[in-house]
Amino acid sequence: MKQTYLAGAAALVFAVMPLSGVQADATDGQIAQIIDEGLSHSQAMANASQLMDGIGPRLTNSENFDKAAAWALAKFEAYGLTNVHKESYPFGVNWNLDSWNATMIAPRMKVMTSQPVAWTPATEGTVSAPVILAPMAKEADFERWRGKLKGKIVMVNLPGEASQSSRPMFTRFDAKDLSGKDEFTLPSDNLEPYKGFVKRVDFELKLSRFLKAEGALAIVRKSYRENGLVTGEGYNIDPANRLALPFMELSSEDYRRLARLEVAGTPPVIQLNIATHENPQDTTADYLVADIQGSDPKAGYVMAGGHFDSWIAADGATDDGVPSVVVIEAARIIKSLGVKPKRTIRFALWSGEEQGLLGSIAYIEKHLATRPVDTNAYGVARFAEWTTRFPITKGPDYDRMKAYFNLDNGAGKIRGIYAEDNVAAAPMLKKWLAPFASMGATAVVMSRTGGTDHQYMQAVGLPGFQFIQDPLDYGSRVHHSSIDTLDHAPSDDVRQAATILAAMLWQAANSDAELPRPPLPTEPSKSNPFKVTIPDDD
Repeated sequence: MKQTYLAGAAALVFAVMPLSGVQADATDGQIAQIIDEGLSHSQAMANASQLMDGIGPRLTNSENFDKAAAWALAKFEAYGLTNVHKESYPFGVNWNLDSWNATMIAPRMKVMTSQPVAWTPATEGTVSAPVILAPMAKEADFERWRGKLKGKIVMVNLPGEASQSSRPMFTRFDAKDLSGKDEFTLPSDNLEPYKGFVKRVDFELKLSRFLKAEGALAIVRKSYRENGLVTGEGYNIDPANRLALPFMELSSEDYRRLARLEVAGTPPVIQLNIATHENPQDTTADYLVADIQGSDPKAGYVMAGGHFDSWIAADGATDDGVPSVVVIEAARIIKSLGVKPKRTIRFALWSGEEQGLLGSIAYIEKHLATRPVDTNAYGVARFAEWTTRFPITKGPDYDRMKAYFNLDNGAGKIRGIYAEDNVAAAPMLKKWLAPFASMGATAVVMSRTGGTDHQYMQAVGLPGFQFIQDPLDYGSRVHHSSIDTLDHAPSDDVRQAATILAAMLWQAANSDAELPRPPLPTEPSKSNPFKVTIPDDD
C-alpha cells in the first residue's frame, strides 16, 4: 500500500508535539515548517529526473560527472546557498565510454548483454575471435595457460551455476530487523579490512599484462549478478598502470552459454567493440561543497553528504544519485525557512567513493585531519591503508566540524540512524529523530556501518553517522547494476528522507549541546590486546 503523509501546517503541529519525557526545543516550530515544505512542496523527484534521466551515470573524472557537477552547483546557487564551489584532488584517468557491443557470431548469431569494465582500453574497431575458457584467480594459474592464448578472447572466470535465491527481491525492515542492528561493534585487530580487495585489483592488472604478452586479443569476465544484470566495475585508474587489454563483462547467462559451447569442443566465435575517449591531461577529480551560513561564526558547522559519482551500467539512481538529490533537497528545505541556523550547515557531494572514498578522504586531509599515508599509494591501495597510519594530526576545521550525516544505502525511506558505537551520542540522536516516529523513522542503533563516506570521519574521531534506510531491492538486484534507474526510487520514500535529513541538520545546527565525539584513535598496542592466550592449569 502506498503510504501518504498528512499535509498542511495545522495538522503538522501534531507531528512535532514532544513525546513523553522529551523536552521541547526552540527549533520545534521550524521542524513543523520543514515537514510541511518537505512533504507538501518537494522538488526532489523533479530534480532526480533531471539528474538521472537527463544526465545519467557519473563516473568520477568523466565528462558526464563534470556535466552533473555543473548542474548540482547551479541548483545550490539557485536555492540561495553560499560558498558554492568545487575542490580538486589527484585521482587518475579521465575516461569516457562512447559505445560498445558484444555478439556471438558462431555457431549462431546472438547479441549478448554486456558492459565494458570501467577504464578499459578501447578495441581498435571490432575484435573477432574464438573464445577460450581459461579461468585464472591467482598468478600461479598463469603457467597452465602459457602458449595457449594467442589470437583468443579469454574467458577468465569459472562459469559456475545459476543461483536460485529464495529471498524476496523487495523488502522493508521490520522491528526485528532494526533491533538486530543494535549491537556494539567490538574493537578489532584488523586495521586493514580491504587488503583482499586491493590484491584483487592488483591481480586484474597483472592478468591483463600476462594475457597481452601471450597474444590474447581481449578479456571477458562473468557478471557476479544473475538475471541479465551487469555492472562494469573497474578500479585501475592509475595513468601509469593501465589495463593492458580491452576488458568486457558479460551477463552470467551469456557467459555460461559460451562456456558450455567451449567445453563441448566447439569454441564459439564472438565480436567485441568498445569505443572510448580520454583526456590524458586531466588527472584530478572534484567534489562539491555549498553552505548555509550560520549566525555564530564561532559555533562551527555541521555537514550532510552523499557520493555524487556512480558506476556506468545504468543511471546511478539509488547509488547514489537519489541520496545526493536528497542532500540538495534538504538544503532547499532549510533555506525555505528564511531563518539562519546558529551553526553553518555544509552540504557535500563526493566523488571517487566507488574507487575508495577518495573524495571524502581528500576533504578530510584538506580540512579535518591527516595521517602519514604513503604518497605513492594509489586509488584503492591508498584507501585500504589509510586507517593503519598513525599519528593522526588535527587539521584547521577539526574542532569546528560538529556532526556529519551521510546518505548512501539506496533510495528507501529513512528508518533510523547508526550511532557508530558512539554511546554518548545516542540520546541526542534519539531526541532529534523522535518527531519522525510516525513516518517510520525510530531506530537509533549502536552498530557501525562502513564502506561509505562517513567511515573515515569516524576513523579520525569525528561524529560521522550513516542513516538506516529500507533496503527495497537495492542489495538484491539494483546496487551497481544495469537497472539502477529512477524506477527503483519510490517518491514517498524520497520525500520522507529529505525531510528527515533537513530536520536532523537543523537540530544539530541549533542545539546548545554538541554531539559527543568518539575518542581520537591511537595506534593499538604491538602486543595485540585483542587476542589473549590463557595458559592451561597444571
